[in-house]
Amino acid sequence: MNIHEHQAKQILKEFGAPVSEGVVVFSLNEIDEKLSKLNKGEYVLKAQIHAGGRGKAGGVKLVKDKDQLFSEAKKMMGKTLVTHQTGPDGKEVKRLYIEEASKILNEFYLSCLVDRETSSIAFISSTEGGMDIEKVAKENPEKIITKKIDYKKDGPSDNEINEIISIFKLKEKQQEEARKLIKILYKILLEKDASLIEINPLVINKEEKLVCLDAKMNFDDNAIFRRPEILKLRDLNEEEPAEIEASKYDLAYIKLNGSIGCMVNGAGLAMATMDIIKLHGQEPANFLDVGG
Repeated sequence: MNIHEHQAKQILKEFGAPVSEGVVVFSLNEIDEKLSKLNKGEYVLKAQIHAGGRGKAGGVKLVKDKDQLFSEAKKMMGKTLVTHQTGPDGKEVKRLYIEEASKILNEFYLSCLVDRETSSIAFISSTEGGMDIEKVAKENPEKIITKKIDYKKDGPSDNEINEIISIFKLKEKQQEEARKLIKILYKILLEKDASLIEINPLVINKEEKLVCLDAKMNFDDNAIFRRPEILKLRDLNEEEPAEIEASKYDLAYIKLNGSIGCMVNGAGLAMATMDIIKLHGQEPANFLDVGG
């Protein structure tokens, strides 16, 4: 299960991670009241959808003042954003996040995820903040550190944490902030049954402090029954209606962009069937496992 950026940042804040102050609005009429909770100055206006690539699609805007904020919000609210992750149909923007702007001195990438292949928790750190980490891994692997942690331990050791943050080349005070953040991400991952926590970018602001400027969290669907506080954050508007309906009957269904439907008994056979379809030059319309 995915959640919105503003929800992920609220969780980070509750656990003591450094995030910029921000407010979420569901209509333009809320902006005046909500804006009073923030300091005056420059703001960042962000469309809240479950997809990356918002900036290139016009879903992230730096605004100088309140008037420009209203102008950009009118353009953004209700707009359909098409990014490399939404597919051609895009996603309609139904909520906006307004955040106090940060003066950025440096940007990094930091994530924490479940590595199912090694039954461990992996931390990924990189100097290439704000970039697609998969692209960085392919083109500049020397700019990434991956450290796998035994999930049975209470958390990463000091040496492991130092290895994770070594690529950032931080000052001593910033190193302490980074060590604390690593421990927070590990704690959230375990206590909330998250499968991924991604901070991209993690920045150093003009006060030379670390700030989580953008945040993404995914949660294990199989564990969500024991996390009612996370289930409350689910936004059905961001999910495929057919997938929502299938989940009511405990069916593993994922909509795809092809034209050949698949209904298969067992996930392995389903994957093999999809491979065969693609080998013959066609595309599957869905993944559907009706039982093993």
